[in-house]
Amino acid sequence: MSMPTIAIVGRPNVGKSTIFNRIAGDRISIVEDTPGVTRDRIYAHGEWLGTTFSLIDTGGIDMGDEPFLKQITQQAEIAIDEADVIVFVVSVREGITDADEKVAQILYRANKPVVLAVNKADNPELRQEIYDFYSLGFGDPYPISGAHGLGLGDLLDAVIKAFPDKTGEPDDQSIRFSLIGRPNVGKSSLVNALLGENRVIVSEIAGTTRDAIDTKFVADGTDFTMVDTAGIRKRGKVYENTERYSVMRAMKAIDNSDVVLFVLNAEEGIREQDKRVAGYAHEAGRGIIIVVNKWDTLKKNNQTLHDFEVHVREEFQYLAYAPIVFVSAKTHQRLSELPKLIKTVATNHAKRVQSSTLNDVLMDAIAMNPTPNDNGRRLRVYFATQVAIQPPTFVLFVNDPELMHFSYERYLENQIREHFDFTGTPIHIIERHRK
Repeated sequence: MSMPTIAIVGRPNVGKSTIFNRIAGDRISIVEDTPGVTRDRIYAHGEWLGTTFSLIDTGGIDMGDEPFLKQITQQAEIAIDEADVIVFVVSVREGITDADEKVAQILYRANKPVVLAVNKADNPELRQEIYDFYSLGFGDPYPISGAHGLGLGDLLDAVIKAFPDKTGEPDDQSIRFSLIGRPNVGKSSLVNALLGENRVIVSEIAGTTRDAIDTKFVADGTDFTMVDTAGIRKRGKVYENTERYSVMRAMKAIDNSDVVLFVLNAEEGIREQDKRVAGYAHEAGRGIIIVVNKWDTLKKNNQTLHDFEVHVREEFQYLAYAPIVFVSAKTHQRLSELPKLIKTVATNHAKRVQSSTLNDVLMDAIAMNPTPNDNGRRLRVYFATQVAIQPPTFVLFVNDPELMHFSYERYLENQIREHFDFTGTPIHIIERHRK
């Protein structure tokens, strides 16, 4: 399940975000010809020749009052920490600058493969100017144009060739789950309470955890691997004004998990950052359990639990499939329910449904509620089959995918959920034209 990670490193204004967007296939990072302008998402997935990978854009760290070279050091060290391969971006138009050499010095000390990308080589004349960059000491420089997509194929070929070989690793059959959420919602305390021992440092100061710690344990005869993803690693001179990298680490852990425990703080309620993190877990197609921690701290009556659950459902309508558990890491309230629930969600996440049974359910659903009619043209569903798991993905062969209204697709999804237990997992429905 683990994907290799590429970090795009370089001084400001060499075109890192443009290259990031090209490789990711979408305009995710904000691009502007001003140093330090990236303020948006810095993490995405990419794919090249059948190989999928995670991608980090190291552009979006606030300059603040920090000296210029210190900010570059900060970017490079975080990227080095996270990446399997580093793409070092320089600009052919400016040549080798002092800032480029500073980044190179940091990368020399890293035990990571580095691929050198010489950006802004938009024409043959500029592509001939790359030879000075051999002096940086990273082998062959690859002339590219992020703006026009030139040379990216050769660059990605070199990057994929440098990925670590994981074919010899033993197959881990345990259920992998991660804990995600805002700082100080009690993730580390939950880890300790679940394990029954102090394996992770716990503090009242937000952001105490400095590493993602994989911990294996057995509960009710089932093997689990638990990952706590509260913060960033503290290696070298990594500064603490980089909360977005905390989010990036959580995203990386989500990608490597079967099930995600999305942790809320009952005392503080729901914040906007909660929605962003939960949204990524949903988009990634992982099994999700909503864990409301610190439940012991609230003054409660007969309606408190019901009212809080209604509030959660209103704020996270797209997580209607996710079960909610109210726990206390301090008093261990309901913690014993979590391993069994994680196993159930992981099983549902990997569930397959026979095509014949699936089609019986859908045909009955269509008979009860006929397909929509658009300007005299009616949607016809001919056949359905499940094509993938984790998450369960279904393809519906229809006369015209454009006729499938989102509300009718949601109706069919609800019918599938009503007949098959997919508690805790999103399911994807794809319409395909049957010729």
